[in-house]
Amino acid sequence: MSALAARRAGLQQLRRRAANSTMWFVAVLCVLAAILPLGFVLYYVLAQGASGINLDFFTKLPKPVGEPGGGMANAIVGSLILVGLASLVGLPVGILGGIYLAEFGNNRFAWTIRFLSDVLSGVPSIVVGIFIWAMVVVPTHRLSGMAGGAALGVMMIPTVMRTTEELVRLVPMSLREASLSLGATHRRTVFKVVLVAARGGVVTGVLLAVSRIAGEAAPLLLTAGSSPFWSTRIDQPMPSLPVQIFTYAIQPYDDCHRQAWAAALVLVSLVFVLSVAARYATRGRFRMVR
Repeated sequence: MSALAARRAGLQQLRRRAANSTMWFVAVLCVLAAILPLGFVLYYVLAQGASGINLDFFTKLPKPVGEPGGGMANAIVGSLILVGLASLVGLPVGILGGIYLAEFGNNRFAWTIRFLSDVLSGVPSIVVGIFIWAMVVVPTHRLSGMAGGAALGVMMIPTVMRTTEELVRLVPMSLREASLSLGATHRRTVFKVVLVAARGGVVTGVLLAVSRIAGEAAPLLLTAGSSPFWSTRIDQPMPSLPVQIFTYAIQPYDDCHRQAWAAALVLVSLVFVLSVAARYATRGRFRMVR
């Protein structure tokens, strides 16, 4: 009887090992299925866009459509301005909203805000563009950098808000109690102790939000428009890399396609740098949790 039991135990162990090996193999296949498309995209963008990267691309204005040469200096500067305007709109609302949800979020109003934030994060960017077009462009009768920044800022809010809320919640309660016991007000405790302790995670959320909006073209087509000239006035149409990529990609000229791929490579590189910076900033969050 003991020999039969030992045999059954051995068979059960073999089955467990087989099941473990099978699931490990399936998990590896799933990881490869997720990574390979990204790898192919990065490789193709690099292969197509590297030939278009030169000094003129970063320093000169676009040539007329169909004429070879030129660059996208105005679009690069315009994208930076639009991201800056979006940060002025999205960061204060997102960070302060996240602090409120984390510190005072045990009520129905806060639950409603969380729900609406989740809904907003899933709204297509073109819908946000239409909303800002109706609220800003139509009353002012012009496309403008201000409208483009507002559209991108609205898209930033849910990412920054939910990230800030989750990271502020991770701050140990003992830090709050220690600050309050020393006579600090709740407001001072939140901004001088809690927010400082969670700054690594908050920065991560900000960088992720910026990387998300950096490549958006649909809302900018309806709000910021484009321009082949230098444009730093926020009340005028403002060029941007995503819109310039779209404009050049639909042209029948090889040089336009080359510059569109180069601009795509610049955007991908920007997102990569922001992702690396987010990972670097996240290290502070893990040290805080431990």
